Amino acid sequence: MAIPRDFINELIARIDIVDLIDRKVPLKKAGKNHSACCPFHSEKSPSFTVSRDKQFYHCFGCGAHGNAIDFVMEYDRLEFVDAIEELAGQLGLSVPREQGTGKRPDQGLSRDLYELMEEANLFYQSQLRQHTDKQKVIDYLSFRGLSDEVVEKFGIGFAPDGWDGLLGRYRQNQAAQDKLLTAGMLIANDNGKRYDRFRDRLMFPIRDRRGRVVGFGGRVLGDGTPKYLNSPETPIFHKGNELYGLYELKQKHRDPQHVLIVEGYMDVVALAQFGVDYAVASLGTATTAEQFQLLVRSAKQVICCYDGDRAGREAAWRALETALPLLKPGDQVKFMFLPQGEDPDTMVRKIGKEAFEALMQQAMLLPEFLFETLSNNHGADKGALAKQAIALIEKVQDTVLQNLLLENLAHKLGMNSSEDLKKKLGFAVKKAQPLNAKGIQGRGTPLRLAIALLVQHPHLGFGLEEQAALKRLKMPGVKLLGHLLEITREQSLNSAQLLELHREHEQKSTLIKLAQWDHQVADENVLLEFKQTLIWLYNQSIEQLYQELSLKQTLTKVEKLQLTKLISIIKGKAT
Repeated sequence: MAIPRDFINELIARIDIVDLIDRKVPLKKAGKNHSACCPFHSEKSPSFTVSRDKQFYHCFGCGAHGNAIDFVMEYDRLEFVDAIEELAGQLGLSVPREQGTGKRPDQGLSRDLYELMEEANLFYQSQLRQHTDKQKVIDYLSFRGLSDEVVEKFGIGFAPDGWDGLLGRYRQNQAAQDKLLTAGMLIANDNGKRYDRFRDRLMFPIRDRRGRVVGFGGRVLGDGTPKYLNSPETPIFHKGNELYGLYELKQKHRDPQHVLIVEGYMDVVALAQFGVDYAVASLGTATTAEQFQLLVRSAKQVICCYDGDRAGREAAWRALETALPLLKPGDQVKFMFLPQGEDPDTMVRKIGKEAFEALMQQAMLLPEFLFETLSNNHGADKGALAKQAIALIEKVQDTVLQNLLLENLAHKLGMNSSEDLKKKLGFAVKKAQPLNAKGIQGRGTPLRLAIALLVQHPHLGFGLEEQAALKRLKMPGVKLLGHLLEITREQSLNSAQLLELHREHEQKSTLIKLAQWDHQVADENVLLEFKQTLIWLYNQSIEQLYQELSLKQTLTKVEKLQLTKLISIIKGKAT
């Protein structure tokens, strides 16, 4: 089922891109436009601009560009359809579907999997209230100090013991069983016999950023193994791209100041029980680059919480290595280590919210943790320390952070300044690309100007009479102009809507460049300049047709009349 094009146009028209981006990346007014440091790469000076007139953003540093849909796709790492649904949700709209060719091969399957996962979630929640073994689960939740409110907030449920608790609900539905197998909720043995993956476990639904259940974490109630069992990778669940509790955090805090990343589901839930409701958990793996990007986009301060033992320190170091290339100016990462034998769950119960948050305030900043670890690893061997430090600092994209780390390293090595260090080691700090480095310079040809003006001001084409001369003009780019005139003649569009119509077009990159090209035409002169480009193109078509007819050895009666008329037109222009 494709999304109607009219709905997408309406969505872009109703979303103000400045308001949308400003909620995630604070913007400052800069003339007609708004600007900020780019959220997609590290830079010291703002080169990211957002135009309310065009409903379009562009970064002159890294080349990121697009409309509201593109921003949500890039910033929140969503697919096209998911971005549409996210924006529609902000406006309180439901996304219509129509029969068409725009369907992704797996779109229907994914929709079915989301529905089945939600059904499974409701089933587990109902078992917590109704199953004959519910009392042992309730006793366990009480023992862990979890209130009904927190259990409900996180949608915690119970997978009963037995091989067919969930399977039994679909005994007569082979298609649903096949999809549950794909979703990782069922397992098939070598003989093809199917059974429930999760049995006799406390169930934690894992939601994506839109609140859809994409997987589960199941915790054993007794001393069985494994202690935690997670959903496998599926078409809708990629554990390296999700964070447990992030959806719930965003529901509670629209713009959180900090986010605490911990290791387990129960840590997140227990912290929320005690009022520390801004924690998330990685899903049984080391924190990935995708997860870190989610974290730094969710809050300016990310606090990584680990056990204080050797394994915890090693996990923290891996997180640091992952984070270094991703940090942008203003991002802050800190490292918090708990006493050996403690985890966030036990710690917050032992000392309470205020004392736990006091420990968070004492967390080490990234540079402090980096150099403390290097010193512990290399001792007095300054050469080895410098070598490893430089290898790490070279990965840093944020020039401010890079210089700070170099200053720290120079101090560690007993040098006067980072400049001495750079000279001695031949270290070259990354330089930001100059503004307009990837832009189009100058006014260009009249044809390029016509296309640019039309892309940036689509109203110029609305109701304009058909330009017949363009159809016979042979010139690179004229076909694109004719195509744009045909689209804008029939409907009133803004730049963002026009570009959205060309998401899959072969000339998409050209249109995007022209959308942000500074053509140096003042607003009050746009209409006049556009008309003059059309006159120039008309004259070119006259000249071209005259040349073609003049070179012919024999002419038809119609062609002779055409040539006579053209000669008259050309003489008239000359006089």
